[in-house]
Amino acid sequence: MDIGYYNGKIGPIDEISIPLNDRVVYFGDGVYEATMSCNGMILDEQDHIDRFRSSLEKLSIQPPMQEEELRAQLREIAAMGEKGRCYMLYWSATRGTAKRKHCFPKGVSSNLIITLTDQGSFAPLGRPLKLTTFEDRRYEYCNIKTLNLIPSVLAAQAAEEAGCEEAVFHRGDIVTECAHSNISMLKDGAFVTAPADHWILPGIARKNLIKCAKKAGIPVVEKHYTLDELYEADEIIVSSSSRQMGAAYELEGKSVGGKDPELLKKLIGEMAGYLNAQLGENVF
Repeated sequence: MDIGYYNGKIGPIDEISIPLNDRVVYFGDGVYEATMSCNGMILDEQDHIDRFRSSLEKLSIQPPMQEEELRAQLREIAAMGEKGRCYMLYWSATRGTAKRKHCFPKGVSSNLIITLTDQGSFAPLGRPLKLTTFEDRRYEYCNIKTLNLIPSVLAAQAAEEAGCEEAVFHRGDIVTECAHSNISMLKDGAFVTAPADHWILPGIARKNLIKCAKKAGIPVVEKHYTLDELYEADEIIVSSSSRQMGAAYELEGKSVGGKDPELLKKLIGEMAGYLNAQLGENVF
């Protein structure tokens, strides 16, 4: 059963409702986090809580509760999942409930939403992906995990219509990230990824890949790169907290990657070890 939570009320997700005056309805005025859980264990728990706090601070939203209270609540919800199954644990905080007005309401508390949704099993690391491209027209707050996701929705739909799993955002010729993932590449023995500036979300899976690459002795280069460079990559890696990492073999109908499978395999092995250590079992 999928679980929902709203300001202390817990139940089947379809039975949880929110007020129409919650600012998420009118403005998408809030931030969110999402990660995976299994057997009550939350992947990269602290990293996600830290990013959640950072997003709240950047939008001047008061936390819905103290950090340790939030941690305890997330763990309580995660523990409701069925043993041996994989779940997405999602949570968001909205600025509060008030009559529709653009400026911040006074004297209201933020609202907390949590959901636990059954995903069955974890996606295999290094799974093959087909990609398309999509012009990045988002505003300059991409480093904040806000609830304003219409550009990502449009890009994801374009990818689905093209028979692809993801859409690669680009500003002009510069690659930024994907509709709901980060994108990196292996080139000449190095792990290359866009810098964590205001054009991309500082992904937790991306952060883990950087750590794993360094542990494996793979040089890490954080720089902007072009679509042409992406086409010429030895391997293209798409990463997110929900799917961890996949490897692209097609971009806009053209074959890509597949030029350094041994280095890719080495990186996958490091990621598998890192994730399995958190879960306490060999899931990956």
